[in-house]
Amino acid sequence: MPIPSLPAEGGCRCGRVRLRISAKPLLTMACHCTGCQKMSSSAYSLSAAIPADGFEITKGEPVIGGLHGASKHYFCGYCMSWMFTRPEGLDWFVNLRPTMLDDPAWFTPFVETWTSEKLPWAETPALHSYAALPAFEEYDGLVAEYAKSQA
Repeated sequence: MPIPSLPAEGGCRCGRVRLRISAKPLLTMACHCTGCQKMSSSAYSLSAAIPADGFEITKGEPVIGGLHGASKHYFCGYCMSWMFTRPEGLDWFVNLRPTMLDDPAWFTPFVETWTSEKLPWAETPALHSYAALPAFEEYDGLVAEYAKSQA
């Protein structure tokens, strides 16, 4: 299902941090790595890669959580909802947790990663699966294919 009309609004569980996206996702993903399992308290985390210039915080101030490493994971400081990640060295996009949007019904993961660490029963409808991450040179093709699927 294509993303609804933009801009789209969202926020954390308690509503103290609100956000807006004004650009379509470049790619949608599910990550099965054990780090995401622990941070999401689930079998996998979901992400929508939003161009950085199409993402803004409109209310509140998220805090850094997770491992406090090179990639920055942002949470609401009150309800501790994991809202988005800014991957190290890739400042041109933000990995938004799509369930933070007020209407996430459009979301379907197109790619799933780290299936080598997935729980045996965890399944997604992703069209592309990787034991770890796609090779760097594969991303342009995946982004183009995802855009075509959303047209």
